[in-house]
Amino acid sequence: MNRIMLILLALAFQGAVAAHAQPAAPSPFSDNDHPALPQDDYIPDEPEVEADSAEDAPETPTEGVDIAYGAFQRGYYLTALEFALPRAKLGDPAAQTLVAEIYSRGLGVPEDPDEAAFWYSAAARSGDPAAQLKYALMLLEGTQVEKDRNRARELMKQAADAGNSSAQFNYGQLLITDKPGAEGIKAALPYMLASAEAGIADAQFALAQIRAYGIGNTEPNLDEARKWMIRAARSGYDTAQLDIAVWLIDGIGGDINFDAGFGWMRRAANSGNVMAQNRIAHLYINAIGTRPDPIEAAKWYILSRRAGLEDASLEDFFQGLTAEEQKAGIEAANNFRSRF
Repeated sequence: MNRIMLILLALAFQGAVAAHAQPAAPSPFSDNDHPALPQDDYIPDEPEVEADSAEDAPETPTEGVDIAYGAFQRGYYLTALEFALPRAKLGDPAAQTLVAEIYSRGLGVPEDPDEAAFWYSAAARSGDPAAQLKYALMLLEGTQVEKDRNRARELMKQAADAGNSSAQFNYGQLLITDKPGAEGIKAALPYMLASAEAGIADAQFALAQIRAYGIGNTEPNLDEARKWMIRAARSGYDTAQLDIAVWLIDGIGGDINFDAGFGWMRRAANSGNVMAQNRIAHLYINAIGTRPDPIEAAKWYILSRRAGLEDASLEDFFQGLTAEEQKAGIEAANNFRSRF
């Protein structure tokens, strides 16, 4: 399913790279050999385990379906269905959710959205928070069921109040959409905060923006905003990685740290974020957090240009390279594979 998009102000790049009148001194460290950085800013070379998205698989079922769920975790989906289905027919909500998930994703059986909707609906009526979230999203989008926003909101709130972190984020978004402005933000904040603290990257990113800009008449707090942005970035949210890179380079919400900013920008660029690919080309040109490298700059510019992002200053830079440098940049772009 598509995420329900939160209507919040988009972060501007603030002219972070282009506005530097004097480029930073070249770093004595190679791209893969950054110095030890403060813990809040450090970006590891290996990808971290991403936080759950707002629409991932159901949370761990209750004890009644331990055998079925154990089989599900090990990939024995038909065995899981064999154990879960009888319990589902007897009204076990966790088993109903598990059966719905198997049919929804076509795990070991043909994908059957109608069967999945039936069992999600049954589990939602039985009070399973994960099923309430899934079925609420179906009701909102009108997939396999008739649209019913009021029923969807009711189920989403039940799941959120029961502690389902993904439901808390989605219900917060519903509140903001239904009541734009200060009233909606005030009502949504407790749910957003609970979801963010539970590790939902979407909520962490939303909170970072709310705190940074004082959206909804809340008091701006850049220090808190930066902490949430870092947590969202660590959770694998590539837009947060781009934004925290900008904040570190510009000193927004804390000290300037060019090396850490470059590290986050590189991580977002490697994940395929087009804006980060564009910005890291500027960083390589101006030696901000790294050594100057025209080939790398050309590579990232070409990748972002191929994705449709035009940049006249980077085009001028590219045209000023030698034929050999242009060729090397194009080859590097051709050989690029997203790491994450």
